[in-house]
Amino acid sequence: MPDIKNARIIILATDGFEQSELEVPRDMLRAAGAEVHVVSPDGEAIRGWSKTDWGREAEADKALADADAADYHAIVLPGGQINPDVLRTKPEAVRFVKEMHDAGKVVAAICHGPWMLVEAGIVKGRKVTSYPSIRTDVENAGGLWEDSEVATDKGIVTSRNPGDLDAFVQKIIEEVEEGRHDRAAA
Repeated sequence: MPDIKNARIIILATDGFEQSELEVPRDMLRAAGAEVHVVSPDGEAIRGWSKTDWGREAEADKALADADAADYHAIVLPGGQINPDVLRTKPEAVRFVKEMHDAGKVVAAICHGPWMLVEAGIVKGRKVTSYPSIRTDVENAGGLWEDSEVATDKGIVTSRNPGDLDAFVQKIIEEVEEGRHDRAAA
């Protein structure tokens, strides 16, 4: 069971991520001692969305092509409508999420971020929550949608919105410290 202080966590995002849904997990996980890398499709800085307009940039630590799923204990997928909608059209991003899942790593998504889980085909038979507007997408993919602050199922961690961030990050830490998750059967 890895201590969070020895964990390596990737945050995968692109332009249009919900500002707090990238910054809060990044900063809280770093404060807890984890090594956190922000990864964008091209390795360039990405711009957030803050309430009703473009927000601050987040520096990327590397490009997705330079990231190896074997090097990480967890992946965090921020929401916002734009970010996951763009990422789910990128086969390499979907493939990376699936690799993390198949290796038993923690896969965490908030708000519209579960769209990436749907695209990767990993929600069937799993308890999942999300922003209410994508509930039907989650259910149509076989997810067992629930309206809760945080839903966890074998290391898949999901939350609804920025108001759930504290519980979301605490659950990520807990799941990382549990170690590899066996997902042989949904």
